[in-house]
Amino acid sequence: MADNLSPISRLLHRRGESLQKGDPVALPIVASTTFHLPGDPQASHVYGRYGNPTVEEVEAEIGLLEGAEAVLFPSGMAAIAALFYAHLKPGDRVLVHADGYYNARALLEAYFAPLGIDIATCPTAEMAEANLTGVKLVLAETPSNPGLEVCDLAKLARNAKDAGALLAVDNTTATPLCQRPLNLGADFTIMADTKAMAGHSDILAGHVASRDPALMQPVKTWRRLGGAICSPFDAYLLHRGLATLELRVARANANALAVANALSGMEGVTGLRYPGLATDPAHGVARKQMSGYGPIVSFCLPSRELAERFIETHPLLTPATSFGGVHSAAECRARWGDKVPGGFIRMACGIEPVADLTGATIRTLSALGLRSA
Repeated sequence: MADNLSPISRLLHRRGESLQKGDPVALPIVASTTFHLPGDPQASHVYGRYGNPTVEEVEAEIGLLEGAEAVLFPSGMAAIAALFYAHLKPGDRVLVHADGYYNARALLEAYFAPLGIDIATCPTAEMAEANLTGVKLVLAETPSNPGLEVCDLAKLARNAKDAGALLAVDNTTATPLCQRPLNLGADFTIMADTKAMAGHSDILAGHVASRDPALMQPVKTWRRLGGAICSPFDAYLLHRGLATLELRVARANANALAVANALSGMEGVTGLRYPGLATDPAHGVARKQMSGYGPIVSFCLPSRELAERFIETHPLLTPATSFGGVHSAAECRARWGDKVPGGFIRMACGIEPVADLTGATIRTLSALGLRSA
């Protein structure tokens, strides 16, 4: 296929390039855990834990988006765990975001600190300036979830290389369509494909991607030995989601920017963050490394009670955790492990018409007594 085509076009037509007359156009779900294997056990497929044709097709599709080899896992956290287990050993030091997805830190503290791995944390906005002396692995997340802080990835990658550290970037919020960490010098990207990549809130999946085969081999070996392989059916649903990824991301990003602009003019709304706003503290860095700014808007209302009422009475918000689905959702993140004020809301925009979502947001806030400034 022509190299001048976009990754999405190449993904959509990848299967068609190899079809023979009479082959199914849709990707088949190969549910078998066992494969015909007489005599010498060397074969394209041996056992379901070693690999699966459906899963491998989806890995190739993700690889087109990443411009790298991708390995699929049954969740984003399984992907993070695989990276840690594959590349950390007792005595190593890891630097992780202090304000990104908290379960990554919880995993390190619960299972890796007891193994003798030294864990350091750093705010996302300061990671590019962090002292990486003695650090084996850096895990950054930008934009961070839920606070939407941004890290200068190119600068961080240069510093990591100078220090001899590996750099992994959780790119879940942005997706490869809006940010390409590997192009900026990262060694790995990690994603919870549960979110926008699948896009319909109906599967768990995740992946690790890298352009260095030597770095990927331990990850693949750990998956095979640890058994953390994605099911063929979930891989198929992820495949279906990838076909509409560009359309969904474009609408969700447009919704987020419109909502952020609307919120910026409301009295009582504080702490508004969206990297796509020209007034956002992270916008200068974000616009250098992002082509779109993601579906999440974060902001604070005066109290936890008011925030809960906003979510409950908004006609187009599903009160739920997670993001990247077709429906808009929101929650008070204080109910989890995030260090945020009680009135802090993470609003994840879906693919509703922009005017509908923006109008409903303004009307709901107005009904709660908040007015345009």
